[in-house]
Amino acid sequence: LWVIGAASPQTGQAEAILAPCLNTSIINQFLDQFSRSLAPEVHAAMIWDGAGFHRARDWKVPDNVTLIPLPPDSPELNGIENLWHDLRSHGWSNRSDEGYEELFDVASRSWCQHCLNTDLIKSVCDKSYIPTRS
Repeated sequence: LWVIGAASPQTGQAEAILAPCLNTSIINQFLDQFSRSLAPEVHAAMIWDGAGFHRARDWKVPDNVTLIPLPPDSPELNGIENLWHDLRSHGWSNRSDEGYEELFDVASRSWCQHCLNTDLIKSVCDKSYIPTRS
């Protein structure tokens, strides 16, 4: 099970897609979903790490999204890494699930519990080096 997500430390908004595999099609679905979640006048800058699946050439990046690649081997610069750590610490670790459906339910439920809490997203994903505009 793959969870692809984005979170805004400015607004506390978080979006994700859960998928059984990770490929260009899934990334394109996520980028489209993320784009549609933005208000019409918003243009989002998304920090994008250097993982192999983040380097495809067939992406369809929406006009209201700009991907900002991170330098190699620098996950600590990406605020969502703190969210992944928080989710692993509070629901995604130290468990044995009966199968894919149960794993999907646990991941989905944990994502919703954490990511519908805008104050949590703001604090966990904040990076002091990223300027925000009000």
